[in-house]
Amino acid sequence: MKSFIAPIIALSLLSAETNAHASEQVRINRAGSQPSISGAETNFTGSVRVDGLFKGEAPARISGGTVTFEPGARTAWHTHPLGQTLIVTAGVGYVQQESGERQEIRSGDVVWIPPHVRHWHGATASSGMTHIAVSEAEDGTTVTWAEKVSDTVYSGARP
Repeated sequence: MKSFIAPIIALSLLSAETNAHASEQVRINRAGSQPSISGAETNFTGSVRVDGLFKGEAPARISGGTVTFEPGARTAWHTHPLGQTLIVTAGVGYVQQESGERQEIRSGDVVWIPPHVRHWHGATASSGMTHIAVSEAEDGTTVTWAEKVSDTVYSGARP
């Protein structure tokens, strides 16, 4: 009887150990497994599509998504508590920090926006732009939104 019970106990312990380490397994988020959403009208001007790519599970706090801006579309002013990285994957766009010059960004460019720097980004008036946006959450927050960017600022005037 002992020889029959020992393997069952061993399998139970192995199963418990496997379940305890399930979060340590490599996971693949399949392309297209999450639906696209339109950028919220309160946070964007123009036609914007957001595709969530990933969100880290605690203790990780990183998340990322692909954002596609049609010509003339842009974010509202906003900040990120731990900064943001933009990886431009297609098209031509702009990024501007408050009190700074509007800067052109192109496919292949990587943009770093430091923590708490008020800024906006989006497409040019004649070309769409797509970027992957990566940021980290602090106390559950990755972004603080503010007012929309005026047409005057979008056109190149300093805020």
